[in-house]
Amino acid sequence: QVHVVESGGGLVQAGGSLRLSCAASGRTFSHYAMGWFRQVPGNDRKFVAAVSGSGDTTVYSDSVKGRFAASRDNANNTVYLQMNSLKPEDTAVYYCALADSVSLLRAYLVAYWGQGTQVSVSS
Repeated sequence: QVHVVESGGGLVQAGGSLRLSCAASGRTFSHYAMGWFRQVPGNDRKFVAAVSGSGDTTVYSDSVKGRFAASRDNANNTVYLQMNSLKPEDTAVYYCALADSVSLLRAYLVAYWGQGTQVSVSS
């Protein structure tokens, strides 16, 4: 059984920064791509970013490209999402996800989800 736990959410003013962390256990961490999704109540969950198992490949949604950066530390089974220049429209519950590849994450074919962490950006 894989256990995925996010942390680092909170309230920040527009223009500020936050870093989300996601710890995964139960599998060989470096074999799997890790991704970030977000969801606003009443809306579908949306892809935000993904990083390959090696960390060499990252992909982003157009809405966050240039502001967010995904990275991972395979020695500590942790993936990060550095969020800069935050906007009120970034407010959402952010979910960490695990899949066999970045392509599967982009296709929303997620093997495991975390429980989510709230990010709120005030104007």
